[in-house]
Amino acid sequence: MSQVDWLSHLLQIITVTGQLEVRCAYGAPWRVIWPRAAANEIPYHVIVKGRAIFEDPESRTVQELGSGDIVLLPHGSAHVLHDGSGKTPINTHESRGSAGWMLSENNGRGEQLDLLCGRFFVVPPHDRLVRNYLPANLVVRALKDHGEEDIASASSQLSGLVSLMRMESVEDRAGGRAILNALSSVLFTLVLRAASEAGKSTEGLLALAGNPRLAAAIAAMFADPARSWKLPDLADLCGMSRATFMRQFQDKLGRSALDLLTDLRMSMAANELKKPRISTEAVAEMVGYQSVSAFRRVFAERMGMTPGEWRRLAHNGDESEPSPE
Repeated sequence: MSQVDWLSHLLQIITVTGQLEVRCAYGAPWRVIWPRAAANEIPYHVIVKGRAIFEDPESRTVQELGSGDIVLLPHGSAHVLHDGSGKTPINTHESRGSAGWMLSENNGRGEQLDLLCGRFFVVPPHDRLVRNYLPANLVVRALKDHGEEDIASASSQLSGLVSLMRMESVEDRAGGRAILNALSSVLFTLVLRAASEAGKSTEGLLALAGNPRLAAAIAAMFADPARSWKLPDLADLCGMSRATFMRQFQDKLGRSALDLLTDLRMSMAANELKKPRISTEAVAEMVGYQSVSAFRRVFAERMGMTPGEWRRLAHNGDESEPSPE
C-alpha cells in the first residue's frame, strides 16, 4: 500500500475545505501580521513571486520563503510575514474582487511580492486530529523547472495548481470564487503529499508516512481502523520486533500506535453519530468496540463529551426525528 493511500483514508474521515481570502501585491518594505486562527482553521500562504520572511514565534521558526514556496500552519499559530528589511512598512489599501477575495496593495517600489493567502476549514471535531498529528508549520516548494522524471511529483503538480490559482485571482470570470475555493481544497492534499514525498518532516504523521520502515503500519491502520490490531501484527508489517516498532513509532509521532488508532476510531465514530438512525451500540461495533460502555468512556475521554452529547450538538437545530442513543 502506498503513502498516498493513508492520505486518501484520512481525508475520507475528516472534511477539509479551502478558501482564498487575500491576494497581496506589495513592494518592499512591507509587513503583515496574522493573529491566532480559530481551532478549526489552518492558514496558508503561497509565494507566487518574490520572497518573504516567515516567522512563527510559537514554534520559534524563522524561514525565508521564495517563489513557489507554500506554507501551512496546521496549529493555527499567530505569525508574521515581512520583506526582511526591518524598515517601516508602507501603508496598504484594499479592494474586494467580485470573486469574494480581497486585493491588498501598497505603493512600494522595492522588491515586488505576489502572495496568495487563505484558510482551510476542518469540520469539528476533526481539528484535534490535525493539531495532534501534523507539525506546527509545513513549508513545501512548487517546482517550476522540472524534467520528465519530475512531472508527476507532488511539487510539480503544485506548480500547476498555483498557476491556476493565480490566473483565477487576477481575472474576473464567471465561477471564479467556486474555482478558487475548489483549488484551495486540492492545495491542502497536494501539500501533505509533497511533504510526505520529500521525507523531510521530523514529526507527526508525515514523518511516519515518509519513513519506509513504518509506512506499512500507517497505511494498514488507516485502511482498517476498526480491525483489532495488535502491536506484534503492526511490527510484523514493518519487519521489526515489537520493542523496536514501539520505540520508533513513539519517536517519530510523539504518541503510541494505540493513541493514533484510538483517535482514528473516535473520529470515525463522530461521523457515524451524526447519522440520525444509527444507535450508539452499532457505532461502537462499527469502529471496533465490543463493549458499548468502553466505547462511551473512550469517546468522552478523547472528545470531551459523551456520544449522546456529541450527537445532540451535531444535530442542534436539525428537525430530523430523534436519534437512538
